[in-house]
Amino acid sequence: MIDFLNYLINGALVGLLYALVAMGFIVIYRASKVFNFAQGELVVFGGFIVWWMVLAMGMPLAVGLPLAFVAAAVFGLLIERIFFSRLVGESVFAMVMVTIGLLILIRGLVLVLFGAQVRPFPIIFPLKPVIFGDILIPRSLLFGAILTIIVGLGLSWFFNRTRPGLRMTAVAEDHQVAMSLGISVKRSIAFAWILGALLSTLGAIIYLSGKSLSFLASDIGLAALPVALLAGFESIAGVLLAGLIVGIIQGLVTAYVDPAVGGAVGTVFPFVIMLFILFVRPTGMFGWKTIERV
Repeated sequence: MIDFLNYLINGALVGLLYALVAMGFIVIYRASKVFNFAQGELVVFGGFIVWWMVLAMGMPLAVGLPLAFVAAAVFGLLIERIFFSRLVGESVFAMVMVTIGLLILIRGLVLVLFGAQVRPFPIIFPLKPVIFGDILIPRSLLFGAILTIIVGLGLSWFFNRTRPGLRMTAVAEDHQVAMSLGISVKRSIAFAWILGALLSTLGAIIYLSGKSLSFLASDIGLAALPVALLAGFESIAGVLLAGLIVGIIQGLVTAYVDPAVGGAVGTVFPFVIMLFILFVRPTGMFGWKTIERV
């Protein structure tokens, strides 16, 4: 029973980490209807920025982490200004294709700036786990879960209760109509990319604390994709529940199915869930159905 609770709780916490990265997908989608293929690379870039600030430059965490977030925000703004500001009013397909090119570009940029070596990532959270009886919980996952819930509730309030958030949603529906209403489309999309870069950097800090940093860190973006699809790409609050579902199922499958079949079923199982959701309910659990007049 204790083993089951360990797998259950740690799976839920890992799922919330997936949810944090998935929020980056959703924030950009909510503002532009664009699926960002480069979200995982933003995690890698954010991780290398933190490494450079804290370990390469020798800055204390209290200085290096805030500066890393500032650098991530500037990077997100530059992405919008260089690649997307000229695409306002163009098709969503064109923007999606740009994100594919952006994926390759960010990988090349990281390679040029930081090299291909595997780097040690700073220890942000104490390595000693939190112990509740016989249940062991990594501190990075525990603090990460708390931060994810706070960020998720904050973003949900922002998109549903504030004028800037509602304007970003309006921009995603139709650029031309939004501009006719006096809404700055470029500003809304720029803010979405800034938020996406910040969320990716926060995800990198939680995911990589005390581990090794390499291009493989982009895998967290791939793992977060089923969570975003399950939530429907539109519900910030829903992504928290979706993360819990995916994380718990993955944790239990890894613990009880993998040893029986001798394969990494737990790794691919979230994508089985993703395919099932796409087949049964393409809009996800909390996605909005839209009706278009043709």
